[in-house]
Amino acid sequence: MHVHPAFSNAPPEYTLSNCQGRKRALLIGINYIGTENELKGCINDVHNIKEFLTELYGFKEEDMVILTDHQEDEKFLPTRANIINGMQWLVDDAQENDSFFLHFSGHGGRVRDESGDEFDGFDETIYPLDFKDYEGDSGQLIDDDMHDLVVRPLPAGCRLTAIFDSCHSGTALDLPYVYSTQGEIKEDNLFKFASRSIFNAGLRFVTDGDREAAIDSIKELGHQLKDARDVLEQNRRTNSSPADVIMLSGCKDYQTSADAQEEGQSTGAMSHAFTTTLRENPDQSYHELLNNLREILGEHYSQRPQLSSSHPIDVEMKFTC
Repeated sequence: MHVHPAFSNAPPEYTLSNCQGRKRALLIGINYIGTENELKGCINDVHNIKEFLTELYGFKEEDMVILTDHQEDEKFLPTRANIINGMQWLVDDAQENDSFFLHFSGHGGRVRDESGDEFDGFDETIYPLDFKDYEGDSGQLIDDDMHDLVVRPLPAGCRLTAIFDSCHSGTALDLPYVYSTQGEIKEDNLFKFASRSIFNAGLRFVTDGDREAAIDSIKELGHQLKDARDVLEQNRRTNSSPADVIMLSGCKDYQTSADAQEEGQSTGAMSHAFTTTLRENPDQSYHELLNNLREILGEHYSQRPQLSSSHPIDVEMKFTC
């Protein structure tokens, strides 16, 4: 019997992929050419990631689908429909020990959460090339839908590595386990949130002498913490997966990711940092990789890369894909 790790002290057991089966990659880069929101580095990111995968991890170009907005063939433009088709192709007939790779470089956003599964009240999104052709926000792809497309179909022992180099991408695949730079699973900052709220309530009492308001604030905090805990536990019940889905994203959900200039080339800051640190030292654990990404980006940018997974992982195991 499998006992969910959120409710048991027993160590969870999962079959890890050895990444020696089939390899596929879906690489998406959107510069939004000719628009007021044009980016410069996303197409370059795709080319750099393609070379990185073929040179270091044994991926073959014929097993990749590349969607960029400078191609003439409409089948390979990063429209909403083509992205969805590409995601379905990526995970089709997935088997144990397969290794898939998903990379997105482009605009990301946030929309109001309608399903109640987000701690902060917002779904994270990506913007396809043709998002303006749809009514309202419906042209965006939300994290719930991307989770259903590329996480839920995967069997145990299948690896999906995802890199999202876009704004608000921290939980772009709705993976329920997020890791700190100490290698520990975060609890959605519940305790940090609680400490700040209790401090504010105490400060109100000290400065205003308003004991009743302070007590009301602490009661309200209790309700908010219960709601947050309910959301966290719901996410772990519904979004955990026996597959090895591991995502590195360019920033936290409330942050933006930079379009940068590195070594004379336009590039996404996260994509460049990812390939640079692993080319310099391919023998890194996920814990080391997260901290190295934080260090590289911290030299010039405020964004803080995130590591998340579909089930608890040993972050000291070596990165591979």
